[in-house]
Amino acid sequence: MTQDDLARAANISLSMLRKIEQGTRAPSDSVLDTIAAALGVDPSRLLGDSGRLDGRVHDAIPALREVITAYDVPDEGPVRPLPALRVSVTDAVQKRLGAQYVRLSQTLPALLSELIRGIHRADNPGDIAALLVAAYRAADAVAYKYGYLDLSARLIELMRHTAAVVGDPLLSASTAYVRTESFFAVHAYNAGLRAIESAIDNLPKSAGRLRLGVLGSLHMRAAVIAARTANADAAMTHLSEARRLGDLVPEDIYYGTAFGPCSVRVHEVSVAVSLGDHHLQLALFLGDSWSPPSDMPAERRSGFFIELARAQLWAGLKEAAFESLRTARKIAPQHTREHPWVREDAETLLRLHRASSESLVCFAEWVGVA
Repeated sequence: MTQDDLARAANISLSMLRKIEQGTRAPSDSVLDTIAAALGVDPSRLLGDSGRLDGRVHDAIPALREVITAYDVPDEGPVRPLPALRVSVTDAVQKRLGAQYVRLSQTLPALLSELIRGIHRADNPGDIAALLVAAYRAADAVAYKYGYLDLSARLIELMRHTAAVVGDPLLSASTAYVRTESFFAVHAYNAGLRAIESAIDNLPKSAGRLRLGVLGSLHMRAAVIAARTANADAAMTHLSEARRLGDLVPEDIYYGTAFGPCSVRVHEVSVAVSLGDHHLQLALFLGDSWSPPSDMPAERRSGFFIELARAQLWAGLKEAAFESLRTARKIAPQHTREHPWVREDAETLLRLHRASSESLVCFAEWVGVA
């Protein structure tokens, strides 16, 4: 896009856009939002090292809390037709997969409120309930990434309750994938493994690509949480089954979760890092020989490099670890900055480098540890 193209798309003057790009004028939040929307990116991608939009996410949390607190006594506002709601929810899902948490936090309270009104008024709530499950999951992504674990747990319970209304066993099973966040948050890994293995065992034995996608994603998640329990045998068994299923389906989004051969490889790194010791060689090998394709969700791609950075750091490859963190930031800045491992590893890199480079110091400041 030329400057003129972007100015027209964002509905701002060309002179204002030029001043913003030259750094002689700081954009307001609304102007930043319109430019980001015109480019199809999150506003955080347009800011430099010192620019942070965390406050806008935190400011939106009370509105999210209010909406879900009143889930059983909705207000009397309007509800759009189902096709329009489906478009809005699809957009929210794409923002979640792209780790665009600022944009999500601004739109989710109103969307959730509308969907909750709709499910209470619907004669047949199944279709709108499925949309509400997806919207709850998008809200959970914001809550979980930004440390509102109580809100995340509540959203997950609402998601599970609403999925039961739909009557789709695959949708209900897919919520087990998200539920493991609650177990990760309190380090209850053994209980989390039992929960997700129960979901695997209870999945209907029907055929079809969607079932394979959901089942494969559950095995991926089970492999990671088993690795956190230091149960290498269970982790490798689940990972092997995920590999087998990944070879049977194309890389795609199955009930909100990316699954396929590439997603399995990303989880291989996660399992290797969680198990540690000699398993790290698998992560290092994948880091040298493979990289997630650009059409994978940004959140998952950045997660690969965050996990790889930890393996490289533990192997003494400090420069490679820092480069992986920078790559993760380039892919999904908000996901990277809010990830606790990134903060920990940035602190470690600062301690290990007696004469820290300017770029490392800037990165650590951006993450908030220097």
